[in-house]
Amino acid sequence: MKSDKAAGPSGAPAAPTSRRSVTGTRRTVAALFLLPALLLLGALVVYPIGYSVVRSFYDQPGDGFAGFDNYQALFTDDGIRTALKNNVIWVVFAPTVATALGLIFAVLTERIRWGTAFKLVVFMPMAISMLAAGIIFRLVYDQDPDKGVANAVWVGVHDTFAESSAYPKAHPGRESPLEATGGGAFVTRGTVSVGDTVALPLVGVAPDLIPDDAARAAAPKPEADRITGTTWQDFTRGKGVGTLNEVDADELGYPGMKIEAVKDGTAVETATAGADGTFSLSAKADGAQLRLPASNFQEPYNGLDWLGPSLVTPAIIGSYIWMWAGFAMVLIAAGLAGLPRELLEAARVDGANEWQVFRRITVPLLAPVLAVVTVTLMINVLKVFDLVFIIAPGSSQDDANVLALELYRKGFSEDQPGIASAIAVFLLLLVIPVMWFNVRRLRREVRR
Repeated sequence: MKSDKAAGPSGAPAAPTSRRSVTGTRRTVAALFLLPALLLLGALVVYPIGYSVVRSFYDQPGDGFAGFDNYQALFTDDGIRTALKNNVIWVVFAPTVATALGLIFAVLTERIRWGTAFKLVVFMPMAISMLAAGIIFRLVYDQDPDKGVANAVWVGVHDTFAESSAYPKAHPGRESPLEATGGGAFVTRGTVSVGDTVALPLVGVAPDLIPDDAARAAAPKPEADRITGTTWQDFTRGKGVGTLNEVDADELGYPGMKIEAVKDGTAVETATAGADGTFSLSAKADGAQLRLPASNFQEPYNGLDWLGPSLVTPAIIGSYIWMWAGFAMVLIAAGLAGLPRELLEAARVDGANEWQVFRRITVPLLAPVLAVVTVTLMINVLKVFDLVFIIAPGSSQDDANVLALELYRKGFSEDQPGIASAIAVFLLLLVIPVMWFNVRRLRREVRR
């Protein structure tokens, strides 16, 4: 007996076949759409990772199996150990400071009138490439205060409290009554007595560097109960030396020059030269030698060596924070906008001050967002290369070295592809736990 369902135009047996056909077609179409992306993923990600892992176990020419020798070099090579140490510094400080600044900016911009404009300014560095940012900060950290903004500010603050010398190159000329003493000072060859006039000529200061308040030098006038003198530039542009060790009409005084009367190595009196270079000492200086202390001839303060061996890594981290604090601020501000305002207002009604509200309510509620920002920046700094390569000068690049830069140097400059591959694999192993933590956290958020 034949079943009526077998031949029915709308019978049940036809439905499963139709559904299987449609499902298979959809899978085929999905596979075709995914195929280009999978091919690119395999060619640009999977294959390079696999090749790097295999290559890391071979010697530098690639002919012989080296085992774990390349990985052993990660902990014995001085350059790689410095890079590893610097990477630890980067991971600890850069994400923490950038996230903290982003949090502060996000909270404060909610309370100021021009908050949106401020956010735009802080976020703007994200639009600049790492290459451009590196060039900018190479100039910012220039040692010359006339070029480097950092040292211009630093020198300005320093000179506000400790003025630099105006005569760093001054020194005695020919047949001078002054002679050099220890520590950069100059002292008269003989002693002085009450009623004497003393000439303290110097040369070596470029005319355009003499202070603006310098006047024409005046010959000292004798005083019966005092010791008088003049300190001046014993040289005139275009005329050279006139009468040696004597004040000529066109020569300028050394205003502000300090003069000490010294007995047995101790200063018994001090004077400061006027605009015309003249000075006067009391009878206390009788029988003393006159000394021009070394403070008159100190080189101008040129600030900090930002790109020197000791400061280059913190300086580069500062440039990174300048770029990425805006990224942290935008993400945290988005999380802040989603906070339940009734909780904040309830805390204020209960008597909590703004610091307590921030510490006990705002920060705990923003913890998931702060975790996202911090983990993202940690992954980013593990791969940092551009800023270090561009900002650090050749003399300090070894001290600023990081793993990504060392990978580049081993692979391309030193022709050691085996060690370079081992560094690449090691970097991947460092990133995987951070990514795994981030993925787990995201899955927990989705389940909620």
